[in-house]
Amino acid sequence: MTKKNHSTLLETNPTILSIPQLRATLNGRVVAPSDAGYDQARTVFYGGIDHRPAVIIRASDASDVAHVVSLARETGLELSIRSGGHSLAGHSVTNGGIMLDLSPLRALEIDAEQGTAWAETGLTAGEYTTAASAYGLATGFGDTGSVGIGGITLSGGVGYLVRKHGLTIDHLLAAEIVTADGQLLRVDAETHPDLFWAIRGGGGNFGVATRFKFRLHPLETVVGGMLILPATPDIIASFVAEAEAAPEELSIIANVMPAPPMPFVPAEYHGQLIIMALMCYAGPADAGERALAPFRALVTPIADMLRPMRYPEIYPPEEEGFHPMAIGRTMFVDAITRREAETIIDHLRAGTAPMRVTQLRVLGGALARVPADATAFAHRRRRLMVNVAALYQRPEEAALHEAWVTGLAAALRQGEPGAYVGFLGKDGSARIREAYPGPTWDRLLAIKRRYDPTNLFRLNQNIQPAD
Repeated sequence: MTKKNHSTLLETNPTILSIPQLRATLNGRVVAPSDAGYDQARTVFYGGIDHRPAVIIRASDASDVAHVVSLARETGLELSIRSGGHSLAGHSVTNGGIMLDLSPLRALEIDAEQGTAWAETGLTAGEYTTAASAYGLATGFGDTGSVGIGGITLSGGVGYLVRKHGLTIDHLLAAEIVTADGQLLRVDAETHPDLFWAIRGGGGNFGVATRFKFRLHPLETVVGGMLILPATPDIIASFVAEAEAAPEELSIIANVMPAPPMPFVPAEYHGQLIIMALMCYAGPADAGERALAPFRALVTPIADMLRPMRYPEIYPPEEEGFHPMAIGRTMFVDAITRREAETIIDHLRAGTAPMRVTQLRVLGGALARVPADATAFAHRRRRLMVNVAALYQRPEEAALHEAWVTGLAAALRQGEPGAYVGFLGKDGSARIREAYPGPTWDRLLAIKRRYDPTNLFRLNQNIQPAD
């Protein structure tokens, strides 16, 4: 299809988009507010986000992406980028601007012999993982199958293989990215190395990634799943200690929370505080059983669902149509002892959100062996990531749950401030600086000024190019 000049896409008022012209020009689907599918297309994972874009463009290829970026630059309209739609801050959908939906970009080319894959950024982690598993291969993403690989890769990617293989960005070999001037660039360690460094942890500040080239690792089966234990200060502290002492093949996400009424949790435990641990041993089954034994021995499990499985099965099932409102705080800490465990227990008991959780992730292993300045993820030496969250359904309770999250997060803070950009919500500019400490911030700021001096890509955890 012949592409028309961008100026023909505008009506007399330059801030009013011509939907017919857009549909005639772009290859992908253009969704207007009056269209039947508009409300579904603007819905993202988290609830309470009722933004109404002027237009939603579901790109079909990189050419569409380049045209939309140029259109946003020329009109001045706010541009949001949606991959999987899991932004806690609601950055996936603009209010009154242009929403660029990458979810139709799902092409995946796996070279099993070379152990690499080119993946378009509308794929979800689950889709990619399932396809790669057919070859006995895997790339580590996060802990949720429906998350888009675009957002999680640009943020860093902390998931089930983090101790064995590192962050997602540690296996990013190249990317194709549309920059603010509408150019499609191929970036890697040799070509535009500054931009390649920045997108590995710097978020969506520098352009729209349309494809990633990943390294794949041999991984057919793992030993893992869910282990649920009663939560007491001693058990929490012992659990963390065992996770730190475990082989690096074992990555664990421990959620301390009131037990939800799940069918495999006995009724007498519903509402009681538990450790819901999601565990993944990326190695032989017999060694995995030995690595998991100390956790099972801490106390009689409430539920033990650990077993050998194919790697894609590690992603827990997700409830369709589940759109909770959520408030979260992310941080890095150096220790979770009995004292911190008591703080977590006390605050969880005092909270009122239907689902409230303190999530503990022991780091180290392969993640820590990468130099801190090798990528824009600068927290390689931190021992644990902690995330405090409240999920709720009543908007009028937001302030109450915000105060609870803020209070618990403040009580747990220790060491140098830090934040994982992928888990930031509407935390503000100071927290963004904590995600990029010291020279990391200075380097990102210089690259932002080079590639996006007008801050076109601003609906994100933003690095503003102006002083």
